[in-house]
Amino acid sequence: MERIEVVRKLTPGVKTPGILREKAFDLPSVLFSKSTIAPKNVSAWHHHGARDLYGLTLSGRLRLEYGPDGKESANLHEGDFYRIPPGLVHRDVNPDHSAEAVVVSILIGEGPALVNVEGPGA
Repeated sequence: MERIEVVRKLTPGVKTPGILREKAFDLPSVLFSKSTIAPKNVSAWHHHGARDLYGLTLSGRLRLEYGPDGKESANLHEGDFYRIPPGLVHRDVNPDHSAEAVVVSILIGEGPALVNVEGPGA
């Protein structure tokens, strides 16, 4: 008989400097996780390979920087849903000086969940 799975203790996820990632479910084509970004923190530049990332900001604020030379951005607040297309180089910035930003995300697709890079390029 099929069973409902409940996860109460998350496991360490892929690493990007500046972000604590924890996994709930990690299947070949779906990764469901929680990320915590410390106050004033800026992550390294990265992308999620051939996977789509769908996210929800649970608490705090988050700025996703991307585009040529990283000059584009999306500002997220608590309750905002967002999507990052496959291969889009970006970094996560918590502009708040006192509160963490917490997001949940679902990566859908095949291949690496995370690829750290030097920068967004020109």
